[in-house]
Amino acid sequence: MGARYKESFLRRVPRGVGRGVLGAMAMTGARQLLVGFGLIERPPPEAVLAEGVPEVLRSVPENRRTAAIELAHWGYGAAAGAAYSLLPVRARRHRITGPVYGVAVWAAFEVGVAPALGLAHAHRSRPAERVALFADHLLYGLVLGVAPERPAPMREESESGSESAEDPA
Repeated sequence: MGARYKESFLRRVPRGVGRGVLGAMAMTGARQLLVGFGLIERPPPEAVLAEGVPEVLRSVPENRRTAAIELAHWGYGAAAGAAYSLLPVRARRHRITGPVYGVAVWAAFEVGVAPALGLAHAHRSRPAERVALFADHLLYGLVLGVAPERPAPMREESESGSESAEDPA
């Protein structure tokens, strides 16, 4: 592994984690509206902890469960963001990649995670809820998929003490 790749990796993954957390936070806000409008009965992070791994939720004091559920969701977002950051830069440069990735995360939940955990969500046909969850994962992908930063030109200090842009050639 070359030094340039290692540096790039060490910068990309934390950014991916950060963007993943921000995307999950944005989804939380959107889900508050979706639950309020009656489009979502129970947000997936809550369903996962309540139905899929109830022993984990029972181990959390009742007055802390909402926070635990949200922290778990941010953790899922961080993990998915880290994985996204490992995609080749060439793929991540396209504006559509983030939203497509967000929808892929949603699809993986729908066809893999929810049925594997036996969530009631997986056995109900609720088109409005599915569309709402699709939309909030699209939002996640939009936040996550901000185009990767282009490296700023390196600056070197001139003899006069001021900085000047180094010729990138």
